[in-house]
Amino acid sequence: MKSIRREVFYPHPPERVWRALTEPALLASWLMENDIAPRIGHRFTFRTKPAPGFDGIVRCEVLEADPPRRLAYSWVGGPKKRAPTTVEWTLIPEHSGTRLVLVHSGFSGVAGFLLRTMMGRGWGHKLAEPQHFLAVLDRIKALGGSA
Repeated sequence: MKSIRREVFYPHPPERVWRALTEPALLASWLMENDIAPRIGHRFTFRTKPAPGFDGIVRCEVLEADPPRRLAYSWVGGPKKRAPTTVEWTLIPEHSGTRLVLVHSGFSGVAGFLLRTMMGRGWGHKLAEPQHFLAVLDRIKALGGSA
């Protein structure tokens, strides 16, 4: 397995889920500080606290943006010489909510295996734990953001 796949159902419409994935302040509240814009070719960064072997910057480029259905971007964490991986988000309307599918692919070698293992746990935690992604969706709803 050379990819991470996480699938979660949220009782919120796709437009709200899309906002949590593409609006910088909302995305920062559950993932990392960023300057994302859902436009193909847009280069952006995620920023977090540096750690040994990691400068705290993830360099990305939007590869696909089809609101509110699909978003994909490259992901290069640490030194630029590393090969990029790809993060793909698919939003599927389902009953009274959205099934969100994340596929993070392109890991290779021993380092890729270790990174995939570590990031797989992180993605699962961020998407499934109520204090992260779901909290952002609930906050949008509470602010009157139906979309």
